[in-house]
Amino acid sequence: MASELLVSRSDSERSDSEQPGPAAGRALATARWCASKGWPVHPLAPGRKTPVGNCEACRAPGHDRRDCGCIRSGRWCHGFHAATLDFSRIDRWWGEQPALGVGISCGPAGLVVLDIDAHEQPLPDRSRLLPGIAVSDEVDLTGLANGYHTLGVLAALRREQSPAADTATLRVRTPSGGLHVWYRARGSHRWQCSTGSGSGRALAWQVDVRAHGGYIVAPGTVTAAGTYTRVGDACEPAPLPAWLARELERTGHLPPAGVPAPRPVPPRARQAVLAARGGQFGALGPLGRGAGKALGTVLAIVAACAAVPEGAAFSEKLNRAAYTAGGLVAAGLLTPADAERVLADAAEHARPGQERRYGAIIRSGLSAGLQRPLTPPRGRL
Repeated sequence: MASELLVSRSDSERSDSEQPGPAAGRALATARWCASKGWPVHPLAPGRKTPVGNCEACRAPGHDRRDCGCIRSGRWCHGFHAATLDFSRIDRWWGEQPALGVGISCGPAGLVVLDIDAHEQPLPDRSRLLPGIAVSDEVDLTGLANGYHTLGVLAALRREQSPAADTATLRVRTPSGGLHVWYRARGSHRWQCSTGSGSGRALAWQVDVRAHGGYIVAPGTVTAAGTYTRVGDACEPAPLPAWLARELERTGHLPPAGVPAPRPVPPRARQAVLAARGGQFGALGPLGRGAGKALGTVLAIVAACAAVPEGAAFSEKLNRAAYTAGGLVAAGLLTPADAERVLADAAEHARPGQERRYGAIIRSGLSAGLQRPLTPPRGRL
């Protein structure tokens, strides 16, 4: 069954009925096979690699996923949080909409997937190529251009084979030329996600880690850009290599033991929250007490997510803060630039190095808030 679902075929070999979405029943078969392996699945938007959008109620500003009844009632809102092993639910989702793609929630599935990118980007500072490993100026970086190279260098330093060449485990070619290397987590470790080599946890430049708090696209899923295609003969994830587990631990991919203490608030974020609470935004002049309190409260809630690595409803809280800021902008109480700045500061404190993620949330929340000017209660100006 696995070989049938994960068979490699080029775009030219697929029939017209399979482009741009999967053939009728194929996505359902893939979802059922993944669930049979103990990998919870959730729908992806047809022809895309992102989850199906939330319902209107779940898109409302201030909506809290933890209090949402959509998942309990069998809806697919909230992306990988809705992932399931329930075959009746899977049959209903993909039976009714066979063009849906298939995503897998990595944490509950016990998966650690290396997402190797091959984007054309200028090299970052040497300190960001292999976080925690010094790359001296004497080292010639000619030819180093993507995640295949940085991961290969890391493996060579440890005298190990690059995961990109690991034929013993499931590997999946992405439409953009990247590679997903799948591994099975050992023991009870809750490995955490990371993106590239930003200011937070990271393994290597242009190498993302998909684990708890993230999802991966199932092999065979078809998007407008192409198909996620298995490479080689392996159809199963191999156990996470010991050397790679040590590297992930070294680079902060394990949560702190027990309940983590909040990180110290960086000066910019602290000043932003205090400014909002106190009603001051530098050259903007005084911000009314009511408006300042409203913004300061939601910014503090966002910043407090730093104490909870996952499950803090960060996206919903940031969306609410952005919506509030948008309302203040619409009311003429805050400039767009100041709104974006304080939101980004609080978000960066809570989820460092995830600019792409929180930037989209901020823009969406601000846009919605601009439609509804926020007027503080009378007497609280």
